[in-house]
Amino acid sequence: MTRLTGRALRVTVFIGENDTWHHKPLYSEIVHRAHKAGLAGASVFRGIEGFGASSLIHTSRLLSLSEDLPVAIVIVDNEESVRAFLPQLDELVSEGLVILDECEVILPRSQLRSTGGTPIVGRGSNA
Repeated sequence: MTRLTGRALRVTVFIGENDTWHHKPLYSEIVHRAHKAGLAGASVFRGIEGFGASSLIHTSRLLSLSEDLPVAIVIVDNEESVRAFLPQLDELVSEGLVILDECEVILPRSQLRSTGGTPIVGRGSNA
């Protein structure tokens, strides 16, 4: 399989699933803003157990009946695009954790064909 690799920046936002922004789930607001900003992709992952600054353990185990499970939103794009999006995260995330990681993106040949050979991540960069 021929692959294209490129450097990118990954931002991971850890919040609780009950966190809201104007009566709407915060994770949904972050994903929609990332989409509107033209970022390459964003996904939301619901955790089955975790704890944060409060030190309370939230779990999906039946006997615990936790309703505020941990949520991670992962966004990947080139560094310039991700850093331009950070002020929006600063506005939205009052409690939680935001992590930035350098990463390498590997696109399969089929995805390169669908984009005409242009990488989705790292557009305009020397990736």
